[in-house]
Amino acid sequence: QVQLVESGGGLVQAGDSLRLSCAASGRASFTYNMGWFRQAPGKEREFVATVTWSVSNIYYADSVKGRFTISRDNAKNTVYLQMNSLKPEDTAVYYCAAGRGTTTRETGYPYWGQGTQVTVSS
Repeated sequence: QVQLVESGGGLVQAGDSLRLSCAASGRASFTYNMGWFRQAPGKEREFVATVTWSVSNIYYADSVKGRFTISRDNAKNTVYLQMNSLKPEDTAVYYCAAGRGTTTRETGYPYWGQGTQVTVSS
């Protein structure tokens, strides 16, 4: 079992930056691949970014490529999502997820956090 707790969300203006954190706990949690997903009001949850446990592979959704950066600190069992140049369309609840596969699909992640709200005003 892996427990995930996100933090760092908030209300910002377009063009601002935010850094989300996801603290993982549980047996060997640092060995899991970690992903970020988001769900905007009235929309399905979508993939944002993922990083393998060894940081050997990182993938981003096209909509955030060049603006968001995913990273992890295995010593702290924490994964981060640095979000720059935020846009109103980035407004969503952001979820952290952990899994064994390298995938952009929700089904590849059995463990999920409770989510943190990010609101970007224009």
